[in-house]
Amino acid sequence: MTRWSRVVVAVDGPAGSGKSSVSRAAARALGYEFLDTGAAYRALAWLGLDRGIDFDDEDAIVSLLDELGDGISTDPDDLRVTIGGTDVTEDIRQPRVSKVVSAVARVPEVRTRLNEGFRSRLNAPGRPGIVAEGRDITTVVAPDAPVRVLLTADEGVRIQRRRAELTDQSAADVARSVTDRDRKDSKVVDFMTAAEGVTTLDSTDLSFDETVDAMVALVRSAAPS
Repeated sequence: MTRWSRVVVAVDGPAGSGKSSVSRAAARALGYEFLDTGAAYRALAWLGLDRGIDFDDEDAIVSLLDELGDGISTDPDDLRVTIGGTDVTEDIRQPRVSKVVSAVARVPEVRTRLNEGFRSRLNAPGRPGIVAEGRDITTVVAPDAPVRVLLTADEGVRIQRRRAELTDQSAADVARSVTDRDRKDSKVVDFMTAAEGVTTLDSTDLSFDETVDAMVALVRSAAPS
């Protein structure tokens, strides 16, 4: 069992559930740090596109890990992703990156090495706690975290929320993106069912602020004082 040096809040859930935005806002309200683990996979995917690798070549993907570095900030008020000194914070959110990130995430060695790095970040000196969101967090990276949450919502609601974020895409494209992402990621990890000891937070009928408040209340009630 890991002896965490601070409060670790692990948050998982399906695409469009609000994992990132809710976790970030909750971290800010709690005075914690925030770790977007998905940004690491996106950064690796961006790097692969920049280098022109074949995403069917797992060895080529793994070879980029050392070049990736540790350029993901954990300040919820100033989230930045850098690779080799280059700011790619906005670039990793491009549709072309979204299309290949699952190819990166399904490589076992990539998940193993990134997860090791995530654990180190969670247990590093810093603020009293850290909220980490993404795949594997509640079951593999921090299965013994003091607070573990599965943030979910009905598929129709998740698609609607993602549509509001991606105003430049059609409703059909957004719906396809959410369902395709769930389908691809489900081949790697079960993120739709709360593991033992994980609390489910269903935001279907909650506003954003209500969901954040619920998350903060959950952390304050579950985390050791």
